[in-house]
Amino acid sequence: MSQLTQEIEQLEKTLKDAKAAFYQNAVLGAEKKNEALETFALLIEENAAHLMAENQKDLEQARQDQLQGQLLNRLKLDNAKLAQVVQGIRDLVKLPDPAGKILAKTKLDDGLVLEKISVPLGVIGIIFESRPDVMPQVLSLVLKSGNAVVLKGGREARHSNAAFMDLVKKLNARCPYLANTWASLLDSREAVHQMLNYPEYVDLIIPRGSNQLVSSIMAATKIPVMGHADGICHIYVHQDMGSPEALAQALKMVVDAKVQYPSACNALETLLLHEAIAKVFLQDFAKDAKKNGIMIKGCEKTMAILPDCQPASEADWSSEYGDLTLSIKVVPDLDAAVGHINHYGSHHTDAILAKDPEAIERFLNSVDSACVFANASTRFADGFRFGFGAEVGISTAKTHARGPVGLEGLVIYKYKLRGQGQAVADYVGENAKPFRHEPLL
Repeated sequence: MSQLTQEIEQLEKTLKDAKAAFYQNAVLGAEKKNEALETFALLIEENAAHLMAENQKDLEQARQDQLQGQLLNRLKLDNAKLAQVVQGIRDLVKLPDPAGKILAKTKLDDGLVLEKISVPLGVIGIIFESRPDVMPQVLSLVLKSGNAVVLKGGREARHSNAAFMDLVKKLNARCPYLANTWASLLDSREAVHQMLNYPEYVDLIIPRGSNQLVSSIMAATKIPVMGHADGICHIYVHQDMGSPEALAQALKMVVDAKVQYPSACNALETLLLHEAIAKVFLQDFAKDAKKNGIMIKGCEKTMAILPDCQPASEADWSSEYGDLTLSIKVVPDLDAAVGHINHYGSHHTDAILAKDPEAIERFLNSVDSACVFANASTRFADGFRFGFGAEVGISTAKTHARGPVGLEGLVIYKYKLRGQGQAVADYVGENAKPFRHEPLL
């Protein structure tokens, strides 16, 4: 038997075991799930030193591989990141159970009642790169929602990911009501490619990483994929933001959206300025850009104001830089800004900075993105900041989940019909009984 055949057989067993674990976890009550989550939080606190020691091995290898800047920061685990992870898990404990909710209830007839109930999705395959803190976030969300998960992390975080999986084993030992195979970690890229061929076992794929990663997975599987390939986020500054106070506020939000975490998918990539305030804004922004190392690529009108900036090409308007590069375009009005965003954007997160309530509502209603903000940084598009406890990713799809995906994105629904011996024949023909269709909820 070849090594590849052995690996495929092992993968099939892993996926079958995950499916069986899902059936077990799906019927756990809220009390048991919350108890497991609190235990998981305690285990992370108890093993923080070990987690950071294993992460140090990944960091040392990354430095040898000449990984630098934001990529190295994303890989690093420290006390602050672990504290945030633990806080996120404890926030999840406080949230209601997303499964078992009655979403709708209808009396079809006397003694014939239909309920729409939220239920866990199933086995979720999650593929992510570099960031080891993604793993405990995902594990906690999967646990709370009653699902099972098969994970594949980036090789850069190999030791860190393995350390978190060791905690899962300890969690299963302390909470024996959990299925031992509810969470698995794949080792090789080949295993990921093979997993994409098993829609009978895997119910959803969530890729988190580069445009190339997400696009390649979407093209390679029949399994539903939830995620986003691009994070081309915009801020439009309206004409009424020209006063000194409003200008200072706008500059603060723009700098935050670009500089606070440039490699994040919700970081600002294109700034749109109403022509009435473009000059006064850019003259001040140029100082902030220089101080923060922002490289500007501008349209012709931008270059007329800031002649030292680089010219923006057509490709720049649809580019996710992931660094401190920012494209800037001067537009004649709000409609032009909306048109630009809907044409070039990735439907991720876009914001308007304005005072006029009517302009704000037009923008929020017209921009076709998962997240639309008014007078706030695009960096707020995050499951933790939204109060979801954590997130498994951000979706730009128009399926059952959109935007930062927390617990609600990990459940679907089923219909339960309770009757008293009714037959369809009673409701058809000349003497058909009428349906009542009375909403009970």
